[in-house]
Amino acid sequence: MGKTSIEWTDASWNPVVGCTEVSPGCANCYAARLAGARLKNHPDYNGLVIPGTQRNSIESAKRGPRRLARWSGQVRFLPHRLEEPLCWRRPRRIFVCDMGDLFHESVPDEFLASVFRVMSRARHHTFQVLTKRAARMKQFVSSVKQWQGFHTHNGEPPEGYGGHGQILGSQWPLPNVWLGVSVENQHFADERIPLLSETPAAVRFLSCEPLLGSLNLQWFSGIHWVIAGGESGAGARPMHPDWARGLRDQCRAARVPFFFKQWGEYIYDFQMEHPSTVTAPSSCFKVGKKKAGRLLDGREWNEFPAVP
Repeated sequence: MGKTSIEWTDASWNPVVGCTEVSPGCANCYAARLAGARLKNHPDYNGLVIPGTQRNSIESAKRGPRRLARWSGQVRFLPHRLEEPLCWRRPRRIFVCDMGDLFHESVPDEFLASVFRVMSRARHHTFQVLTKRAARMKQFVSSVKQWQGFHTHNGEPPEGYGGHGQILGSQWPLPNVWLGVSVENQHFADERIPLLSETPAAVRFLSCEPLLGSLNLQWFSGIHWVIAGGESGAGARPMHPDWARGLRDQCRAARVPFFFKQWGEYIYDFQMEHPSTVTAPSSCFKVGKKKAGRLLDGREWNEFPAVP
């Protein structure tokens, strides 16, 4: 089982690793940092990241800010990890591909089919699939039924699985698979959420992290869960409290469960225990993820979608 400290899941499963940047939310990717640091000598991750520079404050003053680790553009699919969830007996919420994007354009349909086949067999788990490639996800998931099982675009079944209907069972979409998209600002909310709304899924969710601006979600339909959070780590950008409050209030009005993950590295002056004399919310301070915490207006928001 892949251990994880992510608050809204229990474990991670990475049959696909590696990625490429597609939007501003990717700029400080935590997965690239992790792959380039703690996992850099692991054979599954070797070569996936362009390392960043490591400088202290004195060196940065002389030579400029340090460069963050970036994905190299390689994407690797790992057949030896495919059946890991089948060995985990205790039911878990499993984040699929927190070290990559399952629906990356480099991942062939055949491998996607294999991943979905495992999820269909492991019905005691709940799988949380999050992507920035909403169009690819919609296309793949919407086409599966037409393939009479897991057939690829040319009508041929994935190698080794025969393309028979029993791979899917009688239920589609799979009741234990939640599909979500990342949205960091209004532009990508407008682009990705309509595609998600049209994608067959038992649960559709949004991850608004890092939240880089206010979002208006009120005209979207078919969303069952919203996660929000600020950015952490090197190069983090601050999140204004009103952006998080706005999402929370929209979710409450629409009766959609809301999960507030974290403030990230920064909090504003008026959020501090002993605020200064500043009266306008114009000053923010880098205090670190742990100290900033995850209380929004005095409470934790740990809501999850109700599922059968």
